[in-house]
Amino acid sequence: MQKPTAHATGRTRQVAAQFIALSFAWGTSFLFIKVSVGGLSPAQVMIGRLTLGAAFLIAVMLFTRRRWPRDARSWGALVVISVFLCVAPFTLYAWSGQYIPSGLSSIYNATTPIAALLVSLAVLPDERLTRGRTAGLLVAAAGVLVVAAPWDIALTPEHGPVFVAQLACLGANLCYGIGFVLSRRLLRTNQHDATTIAASQICLAAVLGLAIAPFIGGLEPMDLNPPVITSMLALGVIGTGLAYIWNTRVISAWGATAASTVTYVTPIVGVVVGIFALGEVLHWNQLAGGLLVLLGILISRGRLTRTGTLTVRRRSIPNRVHNDV
Repeated sequence: MQKPTAHATGRTRQVAAQFIALSFAWGTSFLFIKVSVGGLSPAQVMIGRLTLGAAFLIAVMLFTRRRWPRDARSWGALVVISVFLCVAPFTLYAWSGQYIPSGLSSIYNATTPIAALLVSLAVLPDERLTRGRTAGLLVAAAGVLVVAAPWDIALTPEHGPVFVAQLACLGANLCYGIGFVLSRRLLRTNQHDATTIAASQICLAAVLGLAIAPFIGGLEPMDLNPPVITSMLALGVIGTGLAYIWNTRVISAWGATAASTVTYVTPIVGVVVGIFALGEVLHWNQLAGGLLVLLGILISRGRLTRTGTLTVRRRSIPNRVHNDV
């Protein structure tokens, strides 16, 4: 058997390091959102992270001399996609961050693949509801119910905003699901690489966010203290800008299926940093429900065999831009 070259080994380690960095970038995004809403309105958090992310990705486009899309069809599709993959979910997660812990937001974010599956089943004719998918959806739904803990809401009516905030997280994930399906349908024949699509999408989202700012609280007074400024820089440059580059490289090296396993890691990062950085408390139902959600995702994707062992598929899948909070 031929041994891997030093160059190949170095590249493998580099991609692995980028995968780990991506997990931390998206896992800590909920912490930065939580800190940012302490001095900014949810709309300002959305606009700030998009503007900073757009500035970073524009610099990448200029440095790498990539060409922007030139056809009206691509730009039209990206306008619609940017609403569902950026503007709407970023606003919803920022709003929910005012009422629920950052770790809980990260747990809800793990349901994004389930939301994408539901939307695909509803609108894509080539998608079928198999026995495995049905079982996975039921298990994940049970997990969401356990995380939401409606029995606590019933006993404490004053916690109503907490329940609504959890619904907002699920609404954000539904937006992601719609965005993924639109990307698949509208950008199927697009010839641009993932970095160009990401940069175009984030820039359009920033423009849209600025346009609607006066109507959604984007002009409210701001408290730009050091923690808020630092969090916004991390959220925009790293979580919304640099993370796209890392994700693109991981997809290119490992394939979309392996790259998507970042979904399993980000809730762990989000919960841990929430506990250590903000003193948040992880309740038993959030841990149990989060595990059920991840189990449901594995089952729906056929990643568990009948014996209960985890399987890894090694098939070629076209590259897609993966979005998270």
